[in-house]
Amino acid sequence: MNPAPDLNTLSHALLPCWLMKRRHLLLTGASAAALAACSDRPEPSATASGTATRVQWRMATSWPPDSPGLSASAARLAARIGAASGGRIQIDVSDANEVVPPFGVLDAVAEGTVQMGHSAAYYWQSRLPAAPFFCTIPFGMRADEISAWFQTGNGLAFWEELYAPLGVLPIPCGNTGVQTAAWSNREIASLEDLQGLKIRIPGLGAAVLSKLGAQPLAVPGTQLLQALRGGQIDAAEWLAPMNDLAFGLHRVARYCYYPGWQEPGAVLECLLHKPSFDALSADLQTIIRACCAEEYERCRVEFQRGNVEALKTLSDTFKTEFRRLPDSVSEALRRASTRVLDELAARDAFAARVLADYRAFQQALGPWRSMSETAYEQIR
Repeated sequence: MNPAPDLNTLSHALLPCWLMKRRHLLLTGASAAALAACSDRPEPSATASGTATRVQWRMATSWPPDSPGLSASAARLAARIGAASGGRIQIDVSDANEVVPPFGVLDAVAEGTVQMGHSAAYYWQSRLPAAPFFCTIPFGMRADEISAWFQTGNGLAFWEELYAPLGVLPIPCGNTGVQTAAWSNREIASLEDLQGLKIRIPGLGAAVLSKLGAQPLAVPGTQLLQALRGGQIDAAEWLAPMNDLAFGLHRVARYCYYPGWQEPGAVLECLLHKPSFDALSADLQTIIRACCAEEYERCRVEFQRGNVEALKTLSDTFKTEFRRLPDSVSEALRRASTRVLDELAARDAFAARVLADYRAFQQALGPWRSMSETAYEQIR
């Protein structure tokens, strides 16, 4: 095993090319062939007859069918695990509402109804107040930065600690990158325009907008278009151009606002029923971890490329009206976000621990980010 690299020597890309956290060895690579390169990999488990044990699992997801980057990532992860394990793990993937509702995935995994889930941690914030830190928070870290927090900081340890009482093991398995702010049928030209705005938005972004007079609503993705079309909501935060185009949001909303202050890098989570995972042989556990790490990067670049193409289609073909949020609105959102996070920490001791660590890590990244990515963008 290679030791964890020092933060000061990490590549600015911070890709998941290695993962080591406490007692876990996580292998990753460009393909499942990287697994074979591990010389100290345990031998596959076998039955008394010498035949390798085969496991049939079920995965529940929070995503509508045929969702680019979401349901597609879940299906790809399941297929990757099956291939890398030589067919010893077969995973049947279910879209939202096929087995459990979108917001029921965590419970389904915890109860052992399914052995695996694919979702986003901020859906559980009413039950686990600190959960959004392990998906995304307003004005928080981007995909590469939160990956560094998981891999070189305390992020993954905190996450596992949070879910441990439920008998669930979380593993990061994807990232959407920076998103758009919202699709809206109401113009947002000033703070006053947020007053009474009925908007579908999950996570801590909902609490932030509430402080500024909006009316956040928790609407599952499966009901989003109908809610916008029918006027039950004025606006909706979903993802970014690739998903928004596929979903048809441009057909039911007039404006698309950016940037995505509320979700600068949303992590997708693989949820594992801990007793089922612990029953696997060591090499199968390693395969699952390695495939999640590989899918994290595959998902991230799929969003990057897909958003570029979808943005062009929305702009050129559908003449979508993209608008940048006014600076006055963005600044008010930033201030409200700080208050929301501080209030969360005051209510929940575990969230306070996580927030302090999260902020310290994000602040530590600042000087080099200013000298590298930020400075480069200014001259490119």
